[in-house]
Amino acid sequence: MTEPASASVTEHAGARAAGPTAGDASNPLFEFLCRMGDDRLILGQRLAQWCGHAPILEEDIALTNFSLDFVGQAAAFLKLAGEAEGQGRDEDALAFLRDENAFRNAKLVELPNGDFAFTLVRQYFFDAWDVLLLDALSRSTHATLAGIAAKALKEAKYHVRHSAGWVLRLGDGTEESHRRTQQALNELWSYTGELFESDEVERALAADGVVPSFASLRAPWETAVRDLLAQATLVIPDDARVVTGGRRGRHTEYLGHMLAEMQILPRSHPGATW
Repeated sequence: MTEPASASVTEHAGARAAGPTAGDASNPLFEFLCRMGDDRLILGQRLAQWCGHAPILEEDIALTNFSLDFVGQAAAFLKLAGEAEGQGRDEDALAFLRDENAFRNAKLVELPNGDFAFTLVRQYFFDAWDVLLLDALSRSTHATLAGIAAKALKEAKYHVRHSAGWVLRLGDGTEESHRRTQQALNELWSYTGELFESDEVERALAADGVVPSFASLRAPWETAVRDLLAQATLVIPDDARVVTGGRRGRHTEYLGHMLAEMQILPRSHPGATW
């Protein structure tokens, strides 16, 4: 099995290289697209770790397919990021040749998988946010971004139905499944606030209609999440902490370990082709 969830929720404020202290406001489109791509690349890698380890065959296949969805979306967003940067880097260079402090994913998606309940609660939190964001981005003034978002939204709608169904099933299931799901909720809740964090990158793009205001997504996300958790007989923890830093390159220790494994082949054989 994967690492215990209990090991994955320390903030590690000074983990590894601190990286930039703020988003790159000089090229906000590149910065935003890296965030979109990195969220999906890292979450896809985490879900891929369930291949051969899920509790039932159907979920083994489902989580692996979701992993492929996210990696495909990551490739599209990072390809567009490379074009926006204009430095000749493609999606592979951005995925495999950036160091840890250059990644812009939210900390939520880099946490170790923990048990099945931990993975599905994390997945639901991300999916509920992702559907709202992609829906808004599908109306972006940036035509290419809108097209990528519209395509990804079809997958995201299926993802959220699946993860929501499992949170409901586990939370309102057996005593053991309820206990594990409540524990996952308690550990993950403080990581969700980063999804709605606003900075110069978001404000610059929102002013031109490229992205929505992230703060505007919080109310519908909370409404949907609180309603589902109530149905699942789960209690939102009284925890006002918001764990942030991922968007600025400050990550937990877990991301570096993942990247070392994920990037070893292209870094060991630079320029190699099939």
